[in-house]
Amino acid sequence: MKKYGLLLLVLMVSLTTVLAGCGGNNAGQGSSANTGANEAGGSNEVNAGSSGEEAVVEDAEPFTVSLRHIQIGDAKKYRKAILDDAVAKAEAEVPGLTFELDGVEDEVNRFTKLPAEMAAGNPPKIFDLFGGEGDALKYANAGRLLDLTPILEELGLADKFLNMGQFTLDGKAYGLPIGGSTEGFFYNKQLFAQYNIEVPTTLEELEQAAETLKSNEVTPMAMGSQAAWVPLMLANTLIGRYAGPESIYGFRDGSAAWNSPEVVAAFAKYKEWVDNGYFTKGELGVTYDAMLNEFLGGKAGMMFDGSWRASAFANPDLVKEITSEDVGYFAMPAVPDGKGDQTAVNGNYSNGYGFSSNLNEQELEAVKAFIKHLYKDDMQVRGLLEDALLPSMKLTDAAASEIEANLEDPVVKQIMGTMNEAGEAFSHFDSVVQSDVYSETEQQIQRLIAGESSPQEVGDALQQAQEAANAN
Repeated sequence: MKKYGLLLLVLMVSLTTVLAGCGGNNAGQGSSANTGANEAGGSNEVNAGSSGEEAVVEDAEPFTVSLRHIQIGDAKKYRKAILDDAVAKAEAEVPGLTFELDGVEDEVNRFTKLPAEMAAGNPPKIFDLFGGEGDALKYANAGRLLDLTPILEELGLADKFLNMGQFTLDGKAYGLPIGGSTEGFFYNKQLFAQYNIEVPTTLEELEQAAETLKSNEVTPMAMGSQAAWVPLMLANTLIGRYAGPESIYGFRDGSAAWNSPEVVAAFAKYKEWVDNGYFTKGELGVTYDAMLNEFLGGKAGMMFDGSWRASAFANPDLVKEITSEDVGYFAMPAVPDGKGDQTAVNGNYSNGYGFSSNLNEQELEAVKAFIKHLYKDDMQVRGLLEDALLPSMKLTDAAASEIEANLEDPVVKQIMGTMNEAGEAFSHFDSVVQSDVYSETEQQIQRLIAGESSPQEVGDALQQAQEAANAN
């Protein structure tokens, strides 16, 4: 856990913002997290490169390098454009190189395709990778990931990243986070004004806002729980409030328990909100895309999501009833009798890219070129300005000044202001606990929502899974 005073290096002198930790799929890469609103399924594509730069050797022997990404769907078009530009520049630099891009929905990549490929020893040469014990560190320990330490030294990037903890094993780097994120409540300013709702600063005010919206036949909180990582974002933050930020790190080492009264209280609060009708009706059948559409359509007053969502409100292909000017943002308020720092926020540096340990000489040169052109100041600046993706790297004064001069998105500004007010940041538990435990959290949160398990039963089941994983 890191104090924001240390993490405000993100934008160096001119802007101050940062995070620490990881996050659901999202995010992520949610997003995980990190994740954004993706279309289901996958797609294959070959990127020919269009940078306008001439290859050094026109008659070089052609070769291809596979590249798995999750930048699919309208909500990811800006991030895909950044990826395409980096790919084109790398292709222009390395004679004969063509990247073969494979776009796959993030959960399919993380939980289905990549684990199977890793088990078989044949992952793509470059691929979207989630940090933490259940993904990057597990694959690194199995020898499937390329040790990037000498490459970072060669490219002058060894000390450029803000937080490499979830991609580092035994002092060696096995993946590179592409950006940072945090999670909190987006709200519809128009609906809040219409029903005289003030921005909540306490849990009581948050619940009163939900009651007011509900009484006026407006969904209080848009929620799409078909993919379990989505409600787990909110559950993770509730655990951080009730059990304290340190509890997130304590499940694995035994200093915290899933079935402790404080953690059970967090699940009980989520269940209370389900029973009170605060979430989208039939949330278990609602997708992440549909959750966004409900909010964009002005049918929900609030939405708990990752900071990456800010780009959707400025995306003309997605905007419906509301735009960035109509959206506000606030962090989860403090809870009565909550443990630890009640100003702490979730902070993520989990989504990024990994590289196969099985590379020939040409493929290694392609990887170096890809890293060189994707992980640089101008791409980090574009990520923030175009896609609301917080930098994962320390920026120069010039880059920070560029952001200060060009950042106009009001939602991103609110997010950064909220982060600056936070005392510290904590990870999402999916980057800390083992993959078997995380899988159990997905099952249990959906059982809780469906009324098939009580908060105590959820806590007991998760603690049992945690103890089994720790024993192994």
